[in-house]
Amino acid sequence: MTISSAAYLTVIREAIERVGSGQPERLAAAAEILASAVAKGGVIQAFGCGHSEALAMEIAGRAGGLVASNRLALRDIVHYGGDPATVLADPSLERDPTVARRIYDLAPVGPDDAFVIASNSGVNGAIVEMALVVKEAGHPLVAITSVAHSAGVDSRHPSGKKLGDLADVVLDNGAPYGDAALPLPGGGSIGAVSSITAALLAQQLVADVVARLLDAGITPPVYLSDNVPGGREHNNQLEARYAGRIRRTA
Repeated sequence: MTISSAAYLTVIREAIERVGSGQPERLAAAAEILASAVAKGGVIQAFGCGHSEALAMEIAGRAGGLVASNRLALRDIVHYGGDPATVLADPSLERDPTVARRIYDLAPVGPDDAFVIASNSGVNGAIVEMALVVKEAGHPLVAITSVAHSAGVDSRHPSGKKLGDLADVVLDNGAPYGDAALPLPGGGSIGAVSSITAALLAQQLVADVVARLLDAGITPPVYLSDNVPGGREHNNQLEARYAGRIRRTA
């Protein structure tokens, strides 16, 4: 395969079409879970490690997104007195199962909250442990992962479980094993897929959740851009409904 921006564009176009239109039943089931949580006054809690943290950022706290959303991250454990320089510089932290409970306990999680957890591999300790904690606490869970990659690697969690084993709904981000899609002549590949397709799934979920809320006669709590006139004032009013429950108002 040719290595070029055009070749990558071809791969991404195919992945977007496959991911975006190839799993309508699972997308609908995931949207129903999240819409139900928001309708009951709950918050969508989003978590991811490494590059999958971008999925949580795509869901929580951005223009055009739902105000009833909160982003969890590995760096949250600095609130427990951990040294920020040490925590943020530790590349193995996402493999440590013990941090998940600490992050969950720190978060202002309510009984009606639903979770979205993203992990391309779906096997690292913090991700799997968070999924276990979430399900033990009785929350519905939507997973966004690479089905192909997860099937090709062993779990790094003591339970032997993977993210996809624990979720109520699994959305496949369509990334190949190893994530990168353009093979190099001497081995290895370039052109990651998961970040782009996960962002697509996040925005599709928001669209379908909003549609369900509208159908139910509920005005969706949706962000405007802070960079349009009146946007900050609009957002402040909506955020006040979730004061102390979303990190932006904590």
